[in-house]
Amino acid sequence: MRLSAKGRYALAALIEMARQTQKGGIVSLVSISEILGISKIFLEQIATTLKKDGIILSTKGARGGYQLAREAHTITALDVLASVENTLMENNAAFGPSSAIETAIRAMVFDRLDQAIETCLSGVSIQDLLEYADRQNSEQAFMANI
Repeated sequence: MRLSAKGRYALAALIEMARQTQKGGIVSLVSISEILGISKIFLEQIATTLKKDGIILSTKGARGGYQLAREAHTITALDVLASVENTLMENNAAFGPSSAIETAIRAMVFDRLDQAIETCLSGVSIQDLLEYADRQNSEQAFMANI
């Protein structure tokens, strides 16, 4: 499975958003783009899609910004990727007339693969990703101090 930059950046942005808004605050896309090294314009496009799909909320004004629409542990990688990746769970087109071979391939390969991907992505939350990233950062900081 290959994810576009949009999918990878959406996950990264939501992890950073979760980190910065853990106490109920809001965060600007500018700060996320600077921290992650992502184009602000590209991040705005991603945020528009995530907002439309109810994953994030925005607040306008001088103190405006974004926050998660739900708690980080309830937003799955599947939620995020299904929002921004147009072809994530798209059915594969048949490569010829419907036949027993086509049915076998679809049932035993593609349907199983789709189910495995869906199971994997729905089992990982933004909170899980944030905690893993934080553990990696603290382990790297510990190793740097040795």
